[in-house]
Amino acid sequence: MKYGRILGGVAFAALMASPVWAQTLRYATVSEPPSLDIQMGTATLASTIGQHMFETLYAFDASAKPQPFLATGETISDDEKTITITLREGVKFHDGDEMTAEDVAASLNRWSEFGARGQLLGLEKAEATGPLEVTLTLAAANGAWKSMLAYQNGGPVIYPGDVASAAGGDQISPENYIGTGPYSFGEIRPNRYVELLRFDDYSKIDAPLDGQAGGRDANFEKLHFIPVPDVGTRVSGVQAGDYDYAEYISGDLYGGIKDDASIQVKISAAPIFGLMFMNSDSGPLKDNYALRRAIQMALNTEQALQVSVGEPELFKADGSFFPEGNVWYTEAGTEAYNNGDPEKAKAMAAEAGYDGTPIKLLVSTNYKEHYDQATVFTRQLADAGINVQMVVVDWATLLTLRGQPAEWDMFMTHHGAIPDPVLLTLMNDSYPGWWTTEEKQALAKKFTGTSDLEARQATWAELQALIYEQVPAVKVGNVYSFDIASPKLQTTWDSAPAFPHFFGASN
Repeated sequence: MKYGRILGGVAFAALMASPVWAQTLRYATVSEPPSLDIQMGTATLASTIGQHMFETLYAFDASAKPQPFLATGETISDDEKTITITLREGVKFHDGDEMTAEDVAASLNRWSEFGARGQLLGLEKAEATGPLEVTLTLAAANGAWKSMLAYQNGGPVIYPGDVASAAGGDQISPENYIGTGPYSFGEIRPNRYVELLRFDDYSKIDAPLDGQAGGRDANFEKLHFIPVPDVGTRVSGVQAGDYDYAEYISGDLYGGIKDDASIQVKISAAPIFGLMFMNSDSGPLKDNYALRRAIQMALNTEQALQVSVGEPELFKADGSFFPEGNVWYTEAGTEAYNNGDPEKAKAMAAEAGYDGTPIKLLVSTNYKEHYDQATVFTRQLADAGINVQMVVVDWATLLTLRGQPAEWDMFMTHHGAIPDPVLLTLMNDSYPGWWTTEEKQALAKKFTGTSDLEARQATWAELQALIYEQVPAVKVGNVYSFDIASPKLQTTWDSAPAFPHFFGASN
């Protein structure tokens, strides 16, 4: 059995038998990651690390189109509810066993039942219908099925079948972080690093790397992901040569380092956007959409972006959930965005029955932009007579507390670029916030029930308008965040992807 096997000896023996490769890549992160069982959570850092170990049936190319990856192709029934996927032959797990359809079926069934985004697919069952063939039965046609199988953040990465089956709804433990990727799990040293090791028996696709699709090369012997919560320390560490890469550099530092010869600036290839989620499960905001709209009316998001980001080229106050030029761009509902009218908000709050009850805003200082935006919003809401109390914790604690409805009324987070609206955390009924109204459910069913692009675009416009009406979350605005790197580090991308990867990278 694969379950329970510990990789240390296997990985060490493979490493010693391999040629000498480049030195360790040192990546300075904002904090320690939660579990690297990335089926079960949507934390950006966990996905950034985990994508080097775990792989999916499909992967996005540079144009964000899903391409076969662990899969080789598929056939689809006329009603679009049965999908038969063929798999690559000879793909090895880190424990040496070859991937089979049984592994894929077990992984997909676990994800669909317990995974962070699994319920969105509507998978009734996945079953092995041949050694390298898996058949998916959907409850209803889902036009986004291939994008969902390609998206790693909270997505259906493939584990050995007995690992997936034994874990069920529990987190997979580190000794069973077994995937098919170019790096295997090494160890976690709390407060020091997460270590991944080059996997010498990696089953590489014989095709050029294209985005995340195609052949993935592992040119480093080790990857170290090092928690460095202080942004200044991350910057000075890259300048001094202590780190090769550092993530989430605050916008107020951009002007001082953009021309620094000791640093490469890696501006994001696509905007991320801040979100302030509302609690739809309990507390003063539950079912009180009028009060939520009053909160939204009070917010000057452009001011929050100016304070939290600073440099004008690094942000845009835009209410659409997808940027202009994207196939999903729509202005539906955005007249409610960025009004910043405290007097009107005060009147709306009174009409909504607001009595001054404190509203708890959960935020972490690990992401400076989150904290700065929360501070600005708290002041703006005070001007509108809305009493907000900030609850400031570290990011790991926030991830725990946001799953406990009694602990917060609003919380700050951000969202990366995604290829399809169905992958928005807002669309996930089980994501903290728990937006599950009848209106949302009806539109979501309509949206996923067809592969017709024009029909889906029209329904997404309705959904975005509903977001501005029921306010499950407030969009802050588009932020073109930036990371930094050593001038020696060569990557296969110039602008930073949402989840920086180091396939084909070298020093």
